[in-house]
Amino acid sequence: MPKIVFIDHQGEQRIIDANVGDSVMEAATSNDVPGIDADCGGACACATCHIYVDQQWAEVVGAASELEAEMLEVAEGVKTNSRLACQMNITEEMDGLVVTTPESQY
Repeated sequence: MPKIVFIDHQGEQRIIDANVGDSVMEAATSNDVPGIDADCGGACACATCHIYVDQQWAEVVGAASELEAEMLEVAEGVKTNSRLACQMNITEEMDGLVVTTPESQY
């Protein structure tokens, strides 16, 4: 079972066990991770699951789809490593994945 490290904007870490096949958003909401609201339930329609992927994981998680990139345009504080957690499906290779939630989501 892969572990995902969620870091909030103040640097507090939470490590959770995640199920392969679930989205990073589902793992976060199932474990009450603060800063991941997921208002649209994972439909890529709200950007309330905006996260920053640690640079060392960029290649593993891959690039955002065109639809995801369009939705990120409405998120606050977008960076080159921004992703929507609802669009990232967990794989075994993501064990240890580190993501940070933006301050604007608190």
